[in-house]
Amino acid sequence: MLARPAGQRREAIEEGDLVIVYESHDRMKAVTVQSGQELNNRYGVFRHADWIGKPFGCKVTGKSGGFVHLLAPSPELWTCVLSHRTQILYIADISFIISYLELRPGCIVAESGTGSGSLTTSLARSVAPSGHVFTFDFHGQRADSARQDFIKNGLDGIVTVEVRDIQGLGFPDKLNGKVDAVFLDLPQPWLAIPSAVNALRSNGALCSFSPCIEQVQRSCETLQKYKFTEIRTFEVLMRRYEVREELLKLLQSEETNNGTWEPIKELFSSPPHKKLCSGMMKDVHSVANECTGSVLDTRDKDMSSRVPGLLMAKPLLETRGHTGYLTFALSYIG
Repeated sequence: MLARPAGQRREAIEEGDLVIVYESHDRMKAVTVQSGQELNNRYGVFRHADWIGKPFGCKVTGKSGGFVHLLAPSPELWTCVLSHRTQILYIADISFIISYLELRPGCIVAESGTGSGSLTTSLARSVAPSGHVFTFDFHGQRADSARQDFIKNGLDGIVTVEVRDIQGLGFPDKLNGKVDAVFLDLPQPWLAIPSAVNALRSNGALCSFSPCIEQVQRSCETLQKYKFTEIRTFEVLMRRYEVREELLKLLQSEETNNGTWEPIKELFSSPPHKKLCSGMMKDVHSVANECTGSVLDTRDKDMSSRVPGLLMAKPLLETRGHTGYLTFALSYIG
């Protein structure tokens, strides 16, 4: 693996590079480029040798005519393709954490636990090139797997992975008074808070992620005990929408025979969309008249009974994420 410094722009693909093969918005995979190897998927067979020398972001065509895009790894893309050794944090939570902790190049961050490394990768990008992330996990095999992932992404110079039970042993003494931010993802985060006090610099920030509100309550009590200030808890929710152009068939209302038209496409038959459709009736009717020049007959079978070019938005059926609470606090202890 040809590791590169984090944050360095990579223009062309080289032997041994890690690339993200983009097949569709919900189908991606991480591949290490090796001459003589091939990628087989639903779109065809792709030779790695054909990728070398091409720029990241390019579209490559397989033997059968299908194509994929080759993307440079980023923390956001890595979150989509990494191996789930544990439940992971997604971009909505990650971006909020980095913003609220005010992480920037040069910061020192202590994290427990490492898990699958989703958050760690984004933390490293935020503090690069002069900062550092110390991440700890009590599970040795999980820590080793995460370490290999960081090497693949060229982050081994910015991320240090150690096997340590932070709940029982606390953060190592070498970090005392040197850490700008602490992140805790532990079953009992309140047990690690006394050690976090020693590791944090004055005005340092702490964030704890917990899936249960009882954990949050216990953590807040401990934070108050150790004189943390500005203790706040957030739940980050994200709902994605798909926007696309639709051809809507218009029918005359059965209740009235006065030229009122209703979209009846199956896409909008569910309750969340009924209100949307009713609010668009006036605009849809005017567009219909402009397109046809006359009232549309419901018996028309050709495309004249459809309104082209109408943009619609609907929520995606599946949104990645999980219930969790982020608790933030500041330490002014010198």
